[in-house]
Formats: sequence, C-alpha cells, structure tokens
Amino acid sequence: MKRCLIVDDSRVIRRVASRIVEGLGFEAEEADNGEKALKASTIRMPDVAIVDRDMPVMDGLTFVRELRKMDAGRRVVTIFCDIGGDPKSINEALEAGVDEYIMKPFDSEIVRSKFLLLGIL
Repeated sequence: MKRCLIVDDSRVIRRVASRIVEGLGFEAEEADNGEKALKASTIRMPDVAIVDRDMPVMDGLTFVRELRKMDAGRRVVTIFCDIGGDPKSINEALEAGVDEYIMKPFDSEIVRSKFLLLGIL
C-alpha cells in the first residue's frame, strides 16, 4: 500500500486529509511540523507528502528542501497546501521542489484530482 505523509500543525487538517487519502487507498501518517516529518521520512520514505506552508519548528518549504536532498526524497510526490495563493508563494514552493499546489480549505475531490493529475492514482 502506498503511503502519504500529512504534514500540518493543525490537528483538524491532518485528520481530514488522512481520511481523504485513506479513502483513496493510501496509508496515512501524520506529523505536526517539518522536523517530525523529516524524521519520519528517514525511517520510512513516503510515496506522497501533503505539506502545509506555515508550521512551527520547521516550515513546509524547509521540509521540502531537506527532503529533496535525500536520494529517495527526490521521488516523493509533494503537494503543498496554503491558505493563500499569491504567485510569489506558489513560485517559491515550486522552486523548492514541490510538485503541485492546493489551497485550503480543500476537499476529497480536490485531492483526488491532484493525485490523478500527478499519476499517483
């Protein structure tokens, strides 16, 4: 079973996202900041990561940059989520190595469409 790492400091967002990806046939793992997500990735690399931008300890951009430095981390499909959608933020995320971008709030159809677009469903 493919594994999706949900990285967000909001417990509610993590739970909602976990239910969505589990409904799509993925095993979900949660982390409340980028540092914990990076540690989890060194233990077992996810296939997909849905990553929030703003978090304490380590933000989403730093997490993605550090993940991409790892050999296996270059293959992880990353979907960045944020409450804003300004072009500068999106471009910064893409330059960090993000594969796709979604805005909060998101629902199962949005996540499913991104997974289909990225060829992971």
